[in-house]
Amino acid sequence: MRRGIATAVGALTLAVAATGCGGGGDAGGNDGSKAASDPGAVSGSVTWWDTSNEAEGPAYEKLVADFEKKYPKIDVRRVPVSFDAAEQKFKTAAQSGKGAPDVLRTDVGWTAGFANLGYLQPLDGTAALDNADDFLPGPMSTAEFKGRTVGVPQVTDTLALLYNKAVFEKAGISEPPSTWEEFAETAKTIKERTGVAGTQLNPEGYFSLPFVYGEGGDMLDVPGKKITVNSPEAVKGVETALEMVKSGVSLKPATTDGYVAMQTAFKDGKVAMVVNGPWSTADDYTGKAFKDKANLGIAPIPAGSTGKGAAPIGGHNYAVYRGSKNLDASYLFVRFMTSKASQEYTAEELGTLPTRASAYTAEVTADPVKKAFQDALATSRARPAVPGVGDLFVTFDQHYVRILRGQTTPKAGLDALAEEWQAKLIKDYEVG
Repeated sequence: MRRGIATAVGALTLAVAATGCGGGGDAGGNDGSKAASDPGAVSGSVTWWDTSNEAEGPAYEKLVADFEKKYPKIDVRRVPVSFDAAEQKFKTAAQSGKGAPDVLRTDVGWTAGFANLGYLQPLDGTAALDNADDFLPGPMSTAEFKGRTVGVPQVTDTLALLYNKAVFEKAGISEPPSTWEEFAETAKTIKERTGVAGTQLNPEGYFSLPFVYGEGGDMLDVPGKKITVNSPEAVKGVETALEMVKSGVSLKPATTDGYVAMQTAFKDGKVAMVVNGPWSTADDYTGKAFKDKANLGIAPIPAGSTGKGAAPIGGHNYAVYRGSKNLDASYLFVRFMTSKASQEYTAEELGTLPTRASAYTAEVTADPVKKAFQDALATSRARPAVPGVGDLFVTFDQHYVRILRGQTTPKAGLDALAEEWQAKLIKDYEVG
């Protein structure tokens, strides 16, 4: 999960038969026999659309070179594709049957939508899905759709509580808060004793979910096809967030780009606590508050009144295009890129969080950031696996920021959000 949620731009009602995606795949996903039985004999080429950022490119180029060395009969063409453009670009290519890659690095929020359109090859029973039990349950759940595995988890992330240890010490606070109630009290104490603001909330809908989850709420009941974002539990969670703004515990959300405002205030030492993900820590270290990296504290998400804390899961999966003419080679490539060794390498080289339990080696967890977020993943939850989940967050952002700015109440704002989702995006769901 990067900052914010990628926008899903395709219409949710679009229906495309699997045969319209270029063919090339058995519906059961069991056509990888050659890759499984005699991988050294597999030949061909693999075009891979890599949506990672430019700085990560050299590390992935090395992995590609290592793969080609291991499988000299397979050529891999890594094609960097802008993350912001990749979702629609893949849909366009897959729908036309022209120009789609064999393998795509897909945001976890796109996977269900691509699968629903028939663009992804089921991977159960193929060489791509190696030692599936080793994958952490949360990331693995993001790669499943309607009982089939349609991706292989590559990297993962979640949210945690990040805090300034020096400010805590100055305020005489020895431990980070474990509940939202303690969080509010800690923020008040810090402000009174140090003058530093306790926190600043990010007004994106994704960042409301720890509050919602802490009260036992969720966005959707997928099996029951119900919209639950306006349930009493969800409303109570958002009321907790709003009260922090109204009471002055949190600085007011910025009028534009709330994430940047929050992040800048934290790394400059102007706020003591934020909720953010592992992707933010490298930027934190560039701020004056964290020149000493040891000053950055990371703790699990505080619990709500249920006594439990939870945060959403982000990350990326590798998916195989159903119309690929190079399925065996693609399976082997995905298996290699998601192997324990490859995940250890990217974790140490790029700071990513592995999706395999076995990749959290002593060397990887020696980094306190990775160890802390590994612990946070134990209580994290996958977002609802529905097509177009990105569109849901676009409208969620609009309503949540209005709530935090006091322009509407949590109940009215979430009711309006639920009605908009039902009217425009998920018409087959009932408002709970």
